[in-house]
Amino acid sequence: LLITALSILSTWLCIRWDIRANFPLTLIATAVIFPIVFSISGAYKRRETALANYAQLKALGQALYLAARDWLTDPPPSTLTRARDSLGQLLAAVRVLLAADASHLRQHEAAVYASFAELSRFVREELRERGLVANEVSRCNQYLARMMVAFENCKHIYQYRTPRTLRAFSTVFICLLPILYGPYFAAAAADYAPQVSYAMPVLFSLVLVSLHNIQNHLENPFDGVGEDDISINVEAFLRRLD
Repeated sequence: LLITALSILSTWLCIRWDIRANFPLTLIATAVIFPIVFSISGAYKRRETALANYAQLKALGQALYLAARDWLTDPPPSTLTRARDSLGQLLAAVRVLLAADASHLRQHEAAVYASFAELSRFVREELRERGLVANEVSRCNQYLARMMVAFENCKHIYQYRTPRTLRAFSTVFICLLPILYGPYFAAAAADYAPQVSYAMPVLFSLVLVSLHNIQNHLENPFDGVGEDDISINVEAFLRRLD
């Protein structure tokens, strides 16, 4: 709203003082549109990669639970309860880490690694020591290793964003161009009725700010700010294990 108001004020002053110029629109495409579209494309690819790794984390966790349930002969209820609780604690710890500020990464990261350690002990104590054959125990350890890889991929997407200098560059021009293009809007307004003289600066500002907001919302796919963010639903995952 502030940028829109300033662009309207700039246009009004240029019309009032007869300051008109036919600036090239290629400057907008070069300084704003291209960097923003590049950032949005990169952020969207990061989101899709994060989604694929989150799906892999859940699928391998469910496979580990099914191994405990179906590969053992008459597994005791305590084994399945431990598997369920360990997987739930892991996903809950991952959710807390990815939703928190990056400054708390090391603190929450320790809880995630502790959950992985508990799953490793589960494979040894509840599967291997209860007679699961060696190749199936090895497969469970492979599941666990791939779960850790999926988590690390999600963590690095959360930790490292699209280039900051590119985002800062586009942000500066998003704030400046709607104001600096006041003479261009004033020149264009000569061809329109007075009632719509300010439609162009308003639309111009709204388009640029909207693209900027889309970029920011996609930047971290786990923060819960954007409508397209990834939601880690621990409860739904655990219900599927019942």
